[in-house]
Amino acid sequence: MMTLACPVSTDRHDAQPVRRAGLAMILSLLCGTAMTTPASAQDAPAATTSPATTLVPTPTPASTEAEPQAGDEIVVTGALGALPVKDVGSVFGFDKTLVETPRSASTISVEQIERFGITDIYDLVAQSPGTFTNSFFGVGGALDIRGTPGETYFRGVRRLDNAGNYPTPIAAADRIDIVRGPASPIYGPSKTGGYLNFVPKSARVAGGALLSGPRGEVGYTGGSWDRNNLRAEVRGPLHLPGADLGYSLYAEVEDSGSYYRNMSTKQTILQGAFDHQLTDRVRIEFGGQYQNFKGQQNGGWNRLTQKLVDDGTYITGTAKPLDTNGDGQISQGEINASIPGGLSIFGNFSCPDSTFSPFASGFTNACFTRTYPQLNLVDTGTTTLSRRDVLTGVNDKLHNQQTTLYYDVTFDGPGKLTVKNQLFFDHTRNINNNDYGFSQRVRSYVIEDKIVVAKSIDTGIGTFSGQLSPSVRYVHFDYGDDFDYEYFSRVDLTQGYTPASNRLLATECNCGYTDRVFGHTTDYGIAALVDLDFSFGLDLLLGGRYDTVDASSRYDTAVMGRVPTLDAAKGNDDGWSWTASASYKLPFGLIPYATASQQSTIVVGQGAEVLPEAVASGFMSTSRLYEGGIKGSWLGERLYAALSVYKQNRTDFNIQSITVNQAVETKGVEAEARWAVDRHLLVTGAYTHTEVVNLTGLQAGSLFSFFGIEDLVNVSDPTLYLGGQPIGLVPIANRDQARRAGIPANLYSATATYGFDNGLSVSGSVVKVDSVFSGQSQAVRLPGYTLVDLSTSYQTGPWLFRLVVKNATNARYFRANFTELFGSTIVLPERPRSFLASAVYRF
Repeated sequence: MMTLACPVSTDRHDAQPVRRAGLAMILSLLCGTAMTTPASAQDAPAATTSPATTLVPTPTPASTEAEPQAGDEIVVTGALGALPVKDVGSVFGFDKTLVETPRSASTISVEQIERFGITDIYDLVAQSPGTFTNSFFGVGGALDIRGTPGETYFRGVRRLDNAGNYPTPIAAADRIDIVRGPASPIYGPSKTGGYLNFVPKSARVAGGALLSGPRGEVGYTGGSWDRNNLRAEVRGPLHLPGADLGYSLYAEVEDSGSYYRNMSTKQTILQGAFDHQLTDRVRIEFGGQYQNFKGQQNGGWNRLTQKLVDDGTYITGTAKPLDTNGDGQISQGEINASIPGGLSIFGNFSCPDSTFSPFASGFTNACFTRTYPQLNLVDTGTTTLSRRDVLTGVNDKLHNQQTTLYYDVTFDGPGKLTVKNQLFFDHTRNINNNDYGFSQRVRSYVIEDKIVVAKSIDTGIGTFSGQLSPSVRYVHFDYGDDFDYEYFSRVDLTQGYTPASNRLLATECNCGYTDRVFGHTTDYGIAALVDLDFSFGLDLLLGGRYDTVDASSRYDTAVMGRVPTLDAAKGNDDGWSWTASASYKLPFGLIPYATASQQSTIVVGQGAEVLPEAVASGFMSTSRLYEGGIKGSWLGERLYAALSVYKQNRTDFNIQSITVNQAVETKGVEAEARWAVDRHLLVTGAYTHTEVVNLTGLQAGSLFSFFGIEDLVNVSDPTLYLGGQPIGLVPIANRDQARRAGIPANLYSATATYGFDNGLSVSGSVVKVDSVFSGQSQAVRLPGYTLVDLSTSYQTGPWLFRLVVKNATNARYFRANFTELFGSTIVLPERPRSFLASAVYRF
């Protein structure tokens, strides 16, 4: 009798999830090892072959691919792995190339990451259409895909949400897949916009074989603003008695300064991957990643005006003191003693003889002078503000420890039967303090176990494949945040924080939380997927999924600053997901396709939390996608092009998380082309047109927002209120006013790289971005810009030297920040020209 997975008992109240997950991994390892006796490496099955299209092989300077096996894959020399000629299972779960996959998706290889000097998710915009990320307080956590916050997957399994908890470690990836639109039913409930699939460095090489011997590299990168980064990796086989084990180890240590004042990065990344072929039919893959990040969030510039964006003119002035006990910080109690209810003024009710109207015209100089003198600034004036001066204070911190573990057991049965058990664990430990008035703490984790049974049948009329996948996903959340007393404009950025602007945070006193919530969700899911690939050219892909989710949530009201309407709740919600796609192989290499999909998702917050109110009323939401396009590959697989048109929207949109899962409708066009001209030259190009509409605002006729200086049209002297924060409703009368700010309607990108025969290479990318509004009220417009990055590298023997110039033309540009709430009050000024220099020794 053969067992493919052992159940692991878990106590939902266990306070040590990392230790418990490690125990689960060990038990699973013992179960997998007990399947059969080990076998030697020569028992490993041959890799699946595909027709080879091989150009004359000439090693490229940036190539890190080791020993590809003849006939195992298509090899196009000089393509840097950028061409979609490899099987990618991250879209639907079937091993199809991107040309064959009926969805808009792109891959970015490790060779592209290295050659173009890609260091964070913002750099991915040049490599893939459909992506553009607003600032989430300066942290590159997750991509905005199709105008909405995307998700991040690790080897095809969904991680905890990461809007801005820590930067995604690009350098640790072997490949990054960007899938636009909701995930396959096999991968579970997901957001409608899309996701980034992080593929870590592997113990195997192209074609699935182990390396013949160990190899690795050590590299150092230094650069502008005290950039210091040291990384090392080693991969190879480990010959054990009776078995061979493949391993890949990666480590990265960073200790860097920043262009912005009061900011720095200290970071450690450890990653390991192990691959063990137990028998000719049983294979085990296990490993993980640990990331310890210490930095800060970056709120950018406050006191936002059009003149500040246009020429840097900044309004100076000091807020009136409220620190009555002399401890150097202003508490919620001290704020409320000044003005009951705090310094956030809702004009529709607070200004005498005023009524709410568009752009808060009820606010006037007289109102603020007469009614709210506590909000006035003193010692006011104007100056030119440096882009280096931002909202980050000397005491601000964003510390995040992320632990990710996986353990897969795969059984290759007779007749193209495969059974895989995937066990996955992801844990976030986060503390986030910002002196202007926001703090957060997260202690959340997820454990998911998924079985995928796959079967493929070859017949005279085609190849028919199917998958069946039951899964269980348990999420434990422990979350607290403090956002009711955020005052961006109290601090004068030319002076820095003082006792008049430095707020006592909930994480510092364990008091005054807006939300302090504990609980869990358990998702029981079942999915099925079939791929009917007919030999005459038609390919049909059909799938469905059902999820039922139990949830429990409770507030700790003893440390909260508000009285919730519901202290605790338990409940259940469920949802159906499905997908249907059709494609057809036409002559001349063209493949048109059409896809319709409905996706259910669990709406959670930034710490994976579901509040008791949501548990009681329903916490799952449904979105729908319609997409059509055409793809093609020509010139012996050296030229690839794709065009897609889509519409996706929420079918029920009263449930949302404004930080990580918004209710929007998106329409757009995406196009890209990649061409390996010869063994030296690779060029790519992409175009994106996006229209994103906030459905919640469109239905309600308004959106809640912080009001900025340009919103208050009847106030000629903004220093009368910058010591506080006027708030209100932005009117949404039509689709144009409901368009999500910060996302450009049109975006163009192109890259090119040329590798000479002597080891020298030159590369460049260019991204052209339309102008955008900074906030939902459309009061401040951020200019369009063209961003150019350049790089060159030289390889001689085991040494590789690389120089990267970011923002080579020194463009002055801005990134909108949290547009629905804060877009009219703050904006992130991006960095000027900078340099990175690397030296890498390979062995």
